[in-house]
Amino acid sequence: MDFKTLAQSTISRPLCLYFTLGCCTKMEDQSHLKMFNHSFPELDTKRFDLKHAKTQQFDFFLVLDLEGKVEILEFPVLMIDAKTLKLVDFFHRFVRPTGMSKEYTNQYVDGKYGKLGVNGIWHETAIPFKEVIQQFEDWLATHRRWAKESKGYLNKGAFITCGNWDIKTKIPEQYVVAGMKLPPYFMEWINLKDIYLNFYNREATGMVPMLSQLKMQVLGTHHVGIDDTRNIARVLQRLIVDGAVLQLTGWKTMNGKVEYLFNNRIKLKHQKDN
Repeated sequence: MDFKTLAQSTISRPLCLYFTLGCCTKMEDQSHLKMFNHSFPELDTKRFDLKHAKTQQFDFFLVLDLEGKVEILEFPVLMIDAKTLKLVDFFHRFVRPTGMSKEYTNQYVDGKYGKLGVNGIWHETAIPFKEVIQQFEDWLATHRRWAKESKGYLNKGAFITCGNWDIKTKIPEQYVVAGMKLPPYFMEWINLKDIYLNFYNREATGMVPMLSQLKMQVLGTHHVGIDDTRNIARVLQRLIVDGAVLQLTGWKTMNGKVEYLFNNRIKLKHQKDN
């Protein structure tokens, strides 16, 4: 995708979710382009001074921030080049639950997204988790970042999450609901909060506190997953610009045991890990 050819927009405009889902039909409609953002200008790296950036052990990062507590409702991923910090591409899908009744699903979705104004597009575009993963793996394969022949691991890449919950807990739960086998690429991750704690030597319990401490504005709508991923990606960029070297913070063994690789970790008071 050539992001330079996309319509210019400002930070104040909301992202067109049809665009992020790959199904916007109004790219020639000037009034629509003026109303909605069809690019990720907040991830522009021209202003970055990379003189303090260190060589990373990964070639790329996949910034992931799931939405949905009972079942996953949104699956957004940004692919960031670990050397240039540029946005390579993005993958975004709304996920339709399969283990819940239609009535409960509608209540669940409208309660989650109704107040954010995106429940309509969710109902229109959401697809089952199994289809999401099939499309996601096709997307990874297109970028040569994963292949079935690779024993299921990413090719010199790592997932970035804001906490352990997304990959440690929710992804495995959703695979069980979908009747699917958890692939190896979902068995290891980088919790950005632990990287942040150990690099800056100060605690930040979430994305918003990290942005606040770094004097960065929260962009988009908090708790819309695709907006949260771009904010997490901005923290990732800042860490690397300041000289942080990212490494895995957690993984699951084949028997399901979770191992944390940092002794100094963020822990929320109301749960054993986050």
